Amino acid sequence: MAKRKRVLTREFKLAAIGRLAGAASVEGLAQELGIARELLYKWQRAYEAKGAEGLRPLGRPSAGSKPVPEPPWSAGKDELAEARERIAALERKVGEQQLDLDFFRAALRHVRARRQQSVGRGETASTK
Repeated sequence: MAKRKRVLTREFKLAAIGRLAGAASVEGLAQELGIARELLYKWQRAYEAKGAEGLRPLGRPSAGSKPVPEPPWSAGKDELAEARERIAALERKVGEQQLDLDFFRAALRHVRARRQQSVGRGETASTK
């Protein structure tokens, strides 16, 4: 007796991708869903490339098929991209500030090294 191939709907795939983001273990999620781990990654790549349309089932779409709306958890992708850009900009700024601090610390060490000891009481040290 031949094993019948299971047809997974787009909604199932979208739900699986949504759970993938918060899953502690991809292998555990795949076992729970009864699918291969590689299939989850394949669906994720297809979704990232073409959105929900990339998750269509095999075969030709029916004549009356409608476009599938994006799932609610994907609405934050633009916000996520903006947040990542903001984080990158802030990390660059921190790096620039660290360079400035390093420069000024080195300059201060240089000035202190060149400073001569005072000759007597009450006299100020020379910076020459």
